[in-house]
Amino acid sequence: MVEFLFWPALLAYGEAAVAYLGEARSPGLAGRLATWGVRIGWLIQTALLGVQASREDGFPWASWAGSLNLFVWLVVGAYLIWGCRRRYRLLGLAVMPLAAGLFVVARVGGGMGVRGRSDYSNLFLALHVGLVLVAFAGFTLAAALSGLYLWQERRLKRRAPTILRVPVPSLAALDRLAARTIAVALPALTLGIVVGVVRLARAGSGLDALIAVTLLTWILYAAYLGLRAAGWQGRRAAYLALLGFALVIVVRLGLPVTHFG
Repeated sequence: MVEFLFWPALLAYGEAAVAYLGEARSPGLAGRLATWGVRIGWLIQTALLGVQASREDGFPWASWAGSLNLFVWLVVGAYLIWGCRRRYRLLGLAVMPLAAGLFVVARVGGGMGVRGRSDYSNLFLALHVGLVLVAFAGFTLAAALSGLYLWQERRLKRRAPTILRVPVPSLAALDRLAARTIAVALPALTLGIVVGVVRLARAGSGLDALIAVTLLTWILYAAYLGLRAAGWQGRRAAYLALLGFALVIVVRLGLPVTHFG
């Protein structure tokens, strides 16, 4: 059943990624098709996650690949908050190719199957994994907003002929929304880290590379908010958000070697 649901979800996500390219060139029908592709794909993936949850007694996404599957669902869900609005459709150019690619990686890694028994409690996994993934989904959306900011700024400087034809939010709106998204995501990451550190202390375990990079990610995004309070905004803030997202990718794709066993 899970495999049966995977392929339609991937097809919908892939259709959306391709249609957003058409939206960038000629806004209209392609954008509407892309939006429906995202919606349908997300609903099918929701059903897929529901099947996984029904088949297991514990937390179904404790493995690296399983958590990557859940991460994709959270990223697409976060995108849908704004992506359905016409002016924010082009966020899909950054979000959907990434989501489709990671969805495939999750399947190849076994994220659609049944996991083995975890040594951790379900409550710990739900809090730690859930909070960290929610935060990373927020950072991913903020990176997409920052990328769209830089792209639109470049178009304005070049006075591209498609500026009026391709609707995009103002630079100030993109900058402000990226900062607000990070401001919401960082507390979730903080709580997720605290839960993990408490579990490590009780188990007498040490830090690994994944935890170290996660802490570095927290420091960078905390610095982002601090610098914004000090007056940073615009291009500098966008580049810093993208640098933080690079760490998020390292954390997500580095998990199988350093953390889950």
